[in-house]
Amino acid sequence: MSQSATAVVAHSKETFGFWLYLMTDCLVFATLFATFAVLRSATAGGVTGADIFSLPFVLTETMVLLASSFAVGMAVVAANANKRRPMLRWLAATGLLGAVFLGMELWEFTVLYQEGHIWTKSAFLSSYFGLVGTHGLHILTGLIWLAALMGHALKHDLSNRAKQRILYFSLFWHFLDVIWICIFTVVYLMGVV
Repeated sequence: MSQSATAVVAHSKETFGFWLYLMTDCLVFATLFATFAVLRSATAGGVTGADIFSLPFVLTETMVLLASSFAVGMAVVAANANKRRPMLRWLAATGLLGAVFLGMELWEFTVLYQEGHIWTKSAFLSSYFGLVGTHGLHILTGLIWLAALMGHALKHDLSNRAKQRILYFSLFWHFLDVIWICIFTVVYLMGVV
């Protein structure tokens, strides 16, 4: 087998593995959404979503995350055009917006904790913290991955492999945005209405 044929096979296996990972993540979130749907009314006489959620705050969070999705899309466009500096700027913007989103999520959790609305108070709160916290953990993982990508891009030229890694990251980040839109709709909007 030639070297280029070996590279194609390795690339296709890597791509398959990445999509397989995303599908397993879909199953994780589907399970968490199903759990939340079953437990949303199991408040043990405590607070409901309508009592504790601030839609303007969560809408701002959503806009920040969607802006980061736009930024990562622009980073992919810049990478494919071999424009390293614009790509790095867009990746930095993605990271900054992702960090702001994560900070807002942590602030929301902190406020709820200070008000005594913790995961041990009811099945509703437990499923809420489980679902939203898992998404936040994925955002943190994405930020670490992004830092590694940027570190590599600062030291090396944009190879096809580097572009592929940036594409994989962008797909992961867009996946998290789709999950957040579902969280915003199912947890927050339906929880307040």
